[in-house]
Amino acid sequence: MTKLAICPGSFDPITYGHLDIIQRGAKIFDHVIVAVFNNQAKAPLFSVEERSTLIEEVTADFDNVTVDTCDGLLMDYAKEKNAQAILRGLRAVSDFEYEMQITSMNRKLNEDIETFFMMTNNQYSFLSSSVVKEVAKYHANVSDLVPEVVEQALIRKFTK
Repeated sequence: MTKLAICPGSFDPITYGHLDIIQRGAKIFDHVIVAVFNNQAKAPLFSVEERSTLIEEVTADFDNVTVDTCDGLLMDYAKEKNAQAILRGLRAVSDFEYEMQITSMNRKLNEDIETFFMMTNNQYSFLSSSVVKEVAKYHANVSDLVPEVVEQALIRKFTK
């Protein structure tokens, strides 16, 4: 049986921290689907389609990673894909409380799908999409925070 994990998020935009989790997860699971969700609580800079395209570009070298989109419940999506696991990254203790709430609800919805938390690499522990967008908005250098294709997309967004 193929061990399939879903790595969900809004990825607005994808950062090196996200890529760290995806790449390391791809070494553990047979297949990882990066599922781009449209978080209604956030005002995204990039459309779901733009985010998906950027992720496809930066994960093109990962043979066992695919990108998809979803706008429903994660656990319904995971069941539809026959996933065994949800892969989530943790940056700091502050992430844990929120992630614990979400995981508890997900287990209530489907106890057959496990959630795996992976600590991000220390060099990315401060990194979030929100921080990247804020810095890029003021035309500061984000080349060490995001892949070049993402950096160029940010430059285009903020020079309009």
